[in-house]
Amino acid sequence: MKKGAIFTVLFLLALTVHAQKPLVDYVNPLLGTATLWDAKDAGFTPTRRVWGAEVFPGSSVPNAMVQLSPVTKFHSGSGYQYEDTVIYGFIHTSKGHWNLCNVPLMPANGAFTADDYKSAYSHKNESAHPGYYQVYLERYHINAELTSTLRCAFHKYTFKQNKGKKLIADLAMANERVRAWDIKQEGANVFTGFQQGGEKIYFYAVANHQIKSIDSIKQETKVVPVLSFVDADKPLELQIGFSYVSVKNAKANLEKEMLGKNFAQVRKEASAAWTDLLSKITVSGGTERQKGIFYSCLYRSFLWPALRSDANGDFTDMSGKVVNKGFNYYTEPSLWDDYRNKLVLLGLLSPKVTNDVIKSLIDKGEKKGFMPTYFHGDHASAFIAGSYLRGLKDYDVKSAYNLLLRNATVEGGTRPFITEFNTKGYIAELDVPNPVTNTVTKAAVTKTLEYAYDDYAVALLAKALNDTANYTMLMSKTGNYKNVFDPSTGFMRGRLANGDWVKNFKPDYPYFEYMYREANAWQSSFFAPHDPNGLIGLYPNKAAFEQKLDSLFSVPWKGYEAENISGFIGQYCHGNQPDHSFPFMYYFVNKQQKSQVVLDSIMNHFYDMGKEKLAYAGMDDAGEMSSWYVFNAMGFYPFSPADPKYIVSVPLFNRIDIKLPSTNTTFSITKKGAGNKISSIKSGSKTVNDYFVADEDLKNGKQLIIETQ
Repeated sequence: MKKGAIFTVLFLLALTVHAQKPLVDYVNPLLGTATLWDAKDAGFTPTRRVWGAEVFPGSSVPNAMVQLSPVTKFHSGSGYQYEDTVIYGFIHTSKGHWNLCNVPLMPANGAFTADDYKSAYSHKNESAHPGYYQVYLERYHINAELTSTLRCAFHKYTFKQNKGKKLIADLAMANERVRAWDIKQEGANVFTGFQQGGEKIYFYAVANHQIKSIDSIKQETKVVPVLSFVDADKPLELQIGFSYVSVKNAKANLEKEMLGKNFAQVRKEASAAWTDLLSKITVSGGTERQKGIFYSCLYRSFLWPALRSDANGDFTDMSGKVVNKGFNYYTEPSLWDDYRNKLVLLGLLSPKVTNDVIKSLIDKGEKKGFMPTYFHGDHASAFIAGSYLRGLKDYDVKSAYNLLLRNATVEGGTRPFITEFNTKGYIAELDVPNPVTNTVTKAAVTKTLEYAYDDYAVALLAKALNDTANYTMLMSKTGNYKNVFDPSTGFMRGRLANGDWVKNFKPDYPYFEYMYREANAWQSSFFAPHDPNGLIGLYPNKAAFEQKLDSLFSVPWKGYEAENISGFIGQYCHGNQPDHSFPFMYYFVNKQQKSQVVLDSIMNHFYDMGKEKLAYAGMDDAGEMSSWYVFNAMGFYPFSPADPKYIVSVPLFNRIDIKLPSTNTTFSITKKGAGNKISSIKSGSKTVNDYFVADEDLKNGKQLIIETQ
């Protein structure tokens, strides 16, 4: 080939590579930060703020200890709400559940007081990218830039005038009650301290300016430390290491991960960490909007659980002891929410993190005597059983199993009313004459349904471990969900201790903890992911079940207002988790196409809502809502997360390639046709007849071909 021709080919290849948009550029960390205010979006006329996705827009790397983000309102979900117009500072931990928001720091100059130091800001002067956040603080004329590593934060503050630089450290503030705090200067440019809320977090900070003093300003009983710096003609930079063990370890984390690097270098490394994760899934076809939502959701799926061990492996365990067990210690997952999909996605793309999360749960469980869970149900069972059956086994599975077995059989642990469930076959609800949304009793229907599924999950693990006796015992309880089915109404309904049904039954009325957990009867009655055919068998025939399912998506929401229940298709609520698997139920009456119509509608409407196109239908709940989109956009979903298989749907994209670290293989999905009815599915050379693909097919790198019409 001639040199000129070679040059032309290389030039065209270079143009092609250059034209490919970096995956991190598809991510918008501000997606999910806005709130639904329009009645058509929320499903009711709001009289107060509707819960948004409750996510933070700031800097973090995957599953990190540090989430460095602006706080616009304390005691809000993540600390940041897009509609707010002021910033109180920059916090270093966030999740979205009204806790954390630790160690708030605010750069300042000029005059301010202990109860008035906030600054106005504009979204026009705000930007967010994976591993980076920037905003202009109008009150102080400061451009703030943030980036981070696993355990460290980097603040860069460019002042309009390089005189009178100060840093407000309002350590009495967080999203939870602060029990104690301390801050002190160590050396010319170092300050250290801690803040103790639910956990005790230590910090070691190095500034590029000398510290003049750490003084305090007071307002009645409030005391706010203020650091003053020696004037220097350059931006103020802070590099801060964190630890849940000690200031010494915080310093060691800083020296290991950040100290000696400049801001641009740390930002580049943070972006590279996200590029590495996001590039495990590549898609082709689809619109730019769909790709933007997809990669933003993929990003959002990997911010929690959060790291709690130090670079040397130290962590503080549940008993308050500092230990080192050779694995990375993580927070508990939001199991009631994310066992459904996010933890399965975590296992596919970050198997080491997943194994360490399970090790962390086991370590906590061994201190408590029971496997811990989160909020409601016992869904560590589905998470651990499903992970084990998918080949993730780098932990003491016997210890995990014994703890889960205790959960399922011993009163006083993770499962309230477990003795009643095991002996009566259901959990009895109380007879409340005039219940309201906020009524708190036993959430007995939801517990009965969830415990039945949890027993199924533990039974799968018992079978895998050859514990036949307990497998049989556990499986005998998996049908207990049927005991709260009322055939006269076609709903799962509260049942009294004497066997009578709860009176004054209104299936469309939502409750937070009466009969149902954060749901109504419609949003609860199709939950039996381990036994969909058994559930359908409770109805006179498949046609009757299909008609009931049609009603779920067509009976109008009556305008009831509940903080965490929003975003409706009929009675189906996408803004909360309980019914997120229900759209797939049409598969089991041979009406896959009807499921796809609902799935497509959800993906098209509920992830960039509101006037700014930055609102979710409801809470992201540590990545569950985001992971729902990721799976369904790819065309497969963990319908029963305890089982090592996925239900197949029509992908948004023409081709998806997934790199699986656990087996070092690439699993490909190809869509043929543009319809929403699946005409054939092939996994490798095998024809799939039941819409389910095995996890081992993914791990073996087989190509999934979905033909539609």
